[in-house]
Amino acid sequence: MSFHLYGKEGRGSLPKFEINERLNDPSLYKPSSALINAVNVALNLGQPLLLTGEPGTGKTQLAYHISWFFQLGEPLIFNAQTTSNATDLFYRYDALAHFQYNQNNAKALNDDEIEKLFVHYQALGRAIIDQERKVVLLDEIDKAPRDLPNDVLAAIEKLRFDVPEINKTYETTAENRPIIIMTSNSEKNLPDAFLRRVVYYHIPFPDASALLDIVSSKVDAFAKEDLEVVIQHFDGIRKDKGLKLKKLPATAELIFWANLLKKLDFNIQHLTEPDKMGAEDKEKLMTSYSVLAKTKEDMESLRTRIYGNSRRKRR
Repeated sequence: MSFHLYGKEGRGSLPKFEINERLNDPSLYKPSSALINAVNVALNLGQPLLLTGEPGTGKTQLAYHISWFFQLGEPLIFNAQTTSNATDLFYRYDALAHFQYNQNNAKALNDDEIEKLFVHYQALGRAIIDQERKVVLLDEIDKAPRDLPNDVLAAIEKLRFDVPEINKTYETTAENRPIIIMTSNSEKNLPDAFLRRVVYYHIPFPDASALLDIVSSKVDAFAKEDLEVVIQHFDGIRKDKGLKLKKLPATAELIFWANLLKKLDFNIQHLTEPDKMGAEDKEKLMTSYSVLAKTKEDMESLRTRIYGNSRRKRR
């Protein structure tokens, strides 16, 4: 395999790694018409948009696309944790560092100095302080304690928050109301009171036509007929119930896989007749599956798809 760079006899040199800037280019995001409608409903009502969908369907990237579309700069991001509370949405106060400072320094700090050193503003707090419209992404809100989603809505309605540690209050106007995008992986049910006050949309996994549109905008040097074969093979893996995959590969993995097939110099048309592939092609394909499979069991399932139940070619 000409792809090999590591593991050859003697020593080698690293290849020049080039970042594909298009992978995360917000201008290339492809929202469906239904998703566009959901965003417009949320914007017109001034309500948060709650997104669900399996990983890789573009929930997080939507926030970047909206920010790009309305020229609002980078979105402000809050990653919800199981320990998150309402205050964390606005700021975090490093009480331990402040205590250590006081222990080692005789000079007392004023509120502005405390704020600069020990108060760290988070996404929603930053949006209010900046006094300009921002997109705020509250990622994986379902991971947070059950009360947090309701606290989010109360905070958005007030558009203000207090920082008692420095005796300050920050607030903004309705004109600067942040655009709130929330994502959920549906790991647990969200409160009914919360759901009544948000706009909801489930992003389905893209069909073959949408995948072709997405991948063709992000992957170079693929003829359309080859890319259609790649997507057909990928779709077959996702829909093959016999594989019993623990984690279905998502759009991001499809893009990386297509790139890797090119680097492997794999004949794409061989995917249409896997039974007729030679040993080298099977080895290349099996190598490429490391991008799609993320568990030992899934890798074994895909190995069986190439070699059947034979235990050969295990390395």
